[in-house]
Amino acid sequence: MPNARDLRSANRPDRERSPEIDEDVTGKELDRATQHQIKTLEDKSAEWVARHLVMAGRLIDEEPELAFQHALAASRRGGRLAAVREAVGLTAYAAGHYGEALREFRTYRRISGSNVHLPVMADCERGLGRPDRALDVVRSEEANDLDAPGKVELAIVAAGARSDLGQLDAAVAELEIAQLDMNRAFSYSPRLFRAYANALAAVGREDEAAKWQKQAVVAENALGLGADEEPDIVDLGWDEEEEAREEAQRRRLLERAAAGPETSASTSAARSEVAADKTVIQAAGVDAAIDDVESDFFDSNDADSDEDSVERDELEAGDTEDDDEEHNAGHGDAGDSNNGTDAHSEERN
Repeated sequence: MPNARDLRSANRPDRERSPEIDEDVTGKELDRATQHQIKTLEDKSAEWVARHLVMAGRLIDEEPELAFQHALAASRRGGRLAAVREAVGLTAYAAGHYGEALREFRTYRRISGSNVHLPVMADCERGLGRPDRALDVVRSEEANDLDAPGKVELAIVAAGARSDLGQLDAAVAELEIAQLDMNRAFSYSPRLFRAYANALAAVGREDEAAKWQKQAVVAENALGLGADEEPDIVDLGWDEEEEAREEAQRRRLLERAAAGPETSASTSAARSEVAADKTVIQAAGVDAAIDDVESDFFDSNDADSDEDSVERDELEAGDTEDDDEEHNAGHGDAGDSNNGTDAHSEERN
């Protein structure tokens, strides 16, 4: 096993050999934010670090221990980079090395100034058998700065810590947060609904638990999980005003179709709209400061190269203002975004 405490040592013959890298890995598979950090290294070291990070990301779900070794190998030449320390922390957490993971996440936070992994740090405390310390993390001032997905993950960890302490009613209360809305589905909602259902079942509220378990499935179906594109918010309830607007639109389409000769194409389009599914999808407003974009690197179910924790790519810097204006114009007043942090805490909940 690699020496987890000697993260910055150079690769020397007397050290543990680094794991093999697949031949098809070039290092260019990383997201641009991570590549931007790695460019600060000497060319040979940059390639070394990049290729090991790609391997760590490739293996983290199926072979977390081997992924951890790849991340350690990358850290021997890139230990000063936030993305590298983040990779070591994520792979250590996935492999169950909670002490190493906690140390790496603390280092990552010092380098980057980001608290994005606070829920995982709290879960590491749980993994080390310290639920009281996990609750201290939950109550910390830094927790107030988390985005909606982060607050959901932290609530799930807090509920698990309460359960560890035998405080089952308190576990239910920890999950009763603003994001627990039965009629709206965010990407984190299925996990939150199931965690709440499990907490309810643990205190004997079986009927309510069954209702929330069912709603978790409804939310997954509404979100189209597994599809190429997912809506940010789906309204699972019935909206009378929206229904009236849709009905008025159907009437207008039918009137236009009956008003005079129409081409077959336009008539077909009108009929298609009239017969459309009534599911109402509302686009959520996404805070520009929240990193919610899928990455080619570590998958955290929701985001996976946290751009708020690293320097932005210089090529993207010029587009930020325009993107924000388009975002604010195209999204309503929906306040919460989606995508949470690493999902491995779910296994103990």
